[in-house]
Amino acid sequence: MSKGPADHKLSRASINAILRKYGIFFIFLGMVIIASLLSPAFLTKLNLINIVRQMSIIGLIALGVTGVIVTAGIDLSSGSVVGVACVVAASFAQIPGGNRVLYPQFAGNPLYISIIAGCLVGVLAGFINGFLVAKTKIPPFIATLGMFSAARGAAMLFTQGRPLSNLSDDYNFIGQGDIWGLPIPILLLIIMAVVTHILYSRTKFGKYIYAIGGNEQAAHVSGINVTKYKMMIYVYAGFLAALGGVVISSRIGSGQPGLGVGYEFDAITAAVIGGASLSAGGIGTIPGTIVGALIIGVLNNTLDLTNVSAYWQQIIKGMIIVGAVILDQQKNKGDK
Repeated sequence: MSKGPADHKLSRASINAILRKYGIFFIFLGMVIIASLLSPAFLTKLNLINIVRQMSIIGLIALGVTGVIVTAGIDLSSGSVVGVACVVAASFAQIPGGNRVLYPQFAGNPLYISIIAGCLVGVLAGFINGFLVAKTKIPPFIATLGMFSAARGAAMLFTQGRPLSNLSDDYNFIGQGDIWGLPIPILLLIIMAVVTHILYSRTKFGKYIYAIGGNEQAAHVSGINVTKYKMMIYVYAGFLAALGGVVISSRIGSGQPGLGVGYEFDAITAAVIGGASLSAGGIGTIPGTIVGALIIGVLNNTLDLTNVSAYWQQIIKGMIIVGAVILDQQKNKGDK
């Protein structure tokens, strides 16, 4: 019995639906296969762990950026928040004594104080971003661009442009240690990815941010406190960026005000590659974002293993960002 035109149309629609939902996973698998063919060192255990460890900070930031993009916003400040959070956390983690201690009154604190201090900086930055976007109705691009500059300047002012070294072993263990053979940065990424996935997909908070991104006016009419939930998602994004700052400063054993430069673009790229839509709110998932971050990690690692110039790597990344946005626009056109 032959299939009619309707059956073929249904089959094509099913295939297109599968590709839209799982296409990013197929792309990731294809990249892994290509990378393993280009370099025999790619599939070694050490290299694979290194890829995930290197992209863990971008992954943490991207978790928060995804939520912001879901609400039809954007966060350009996350890289600068990484910088200011890492120097504040490092200042509390310095070992007392010596000429390298910039703020002796902060030095010698327990580990949890350093972590809380750094994360509070991110929460404050996120609150300011959220207030500007939700209360004053400033476009997210402008509001977070202002924080991008202000936070970087604050990091430089706080440290007088100098790195903060001589950090405690407990603090450095966050970025350099491992538990049962699993590096702590990877463990933190896994935990926060699970928590964020549940937050976005299984709670009232997640339901509301998707509703706001899909149609803000309709969300407001239905009784959702749009201002409150917009501010909350920017606060959460600031917290995750600050947590990334704590991880990277502990990994290199130094709080440097210049850390995090360009991280916001990598995080946005990971979210967009993973399916978050810059042209339409209410779209984006945490599994997709994690795969997007892994794609960036695999790409960077493959280019390094094949000795591609760092300058070409930046060009390729730029092309990927533009290509991802073009594909996103075409997909949204097809869905209408």
